[in-house]
Amino acid sequence: MQLERLSAGRGALTAVRTGEGRDLVLLHSLFADRHAFDPVLPTLAAKRRVTLFNLPGFHGSQPAMLALMDAYLAVIEDGFDEFGITKDSVLIGNGFGGTVALAFALAHPERISKLVVSDAAAGFPPEGREAFAVMAQKVADGGLGSIAEIAAKRVFSPAYLSAHPEKIEERKKVLMGIEPKAFQAACRILQETDLVPLLHHMKVPTIVVCGEFDQATPPALNKQIVEKVPGAKYVELPGCGHCPPLEQAEQFLAAIKDFVGL
Repeated sequence: MQLERLSAGRGALTAVRTGEGRDLVLLHSLFADRHAFDPVLPTLAAKRRVTLFNLPGFHGSQPAMLALMDAYLAVIEDGFDEFGITKDSVLIGNGFGGTVALAFALAHPERISKLVVSDAAAGFPPEGREAFAVMAQKVADGGLGSIAEIAAKRVFSPAYLSAHPEKIEERKKVLMGIEPKAFQAACRILQETDLVPLLHHMKVPTIVVCGEFDQATPPALNKQIVEKVPGAKYVELPGCGHCPPLEQAEQFLAAIKDFVGL
């Protein structure tokens, strides 16, 4: 599959693109990168022009100037503008990318036609915020490699990780491609963001897909989005962890097929 390389904001944001058709934009998780969508990309690109953003500080995208959600949204908006993404596009976000996608849809409902949130939270309880603070400090003290095992356990379900212990080393390789300060900034954003009071204003049709055994953003946090967003639908994938496109590609595609129009 050929990938076209893109950049926006004078190189501040990088992305790749493939496929033809109506636009579909993918935003990856904090513990992954755009390659987490590789298992579902051929199916998506068969019907859509797919653009995979590298979030600020990830694999060529420059870190955002400020550790604020608004700064990330400005970067994403620049990408939509410069990459010529049409207003009937579908936006899909997983994990941190799902929270960013949710914030973008709330701030710019006119820019997208549908929203798919996979394993994300509109806001974290105190214990969740503390977990991000601990990870940020570990990265500050020992680099991103020091949280490889934590990341693997948060990305994959216990059964999947037990069957694939090599995934811990794989997470380490992915994490080493991230700017440490950008990871810490993303952790800070996740600690501070609270979109819950805004969810009832959502104007974009939304579906939330969540893995049953997601340890990073458990089903209860995903269901909170569905309960607050008017008309939102919820699909839970049995036995899956935090990253369905990577762990259960076929089930993830089946969950969004009708909604996205694949």
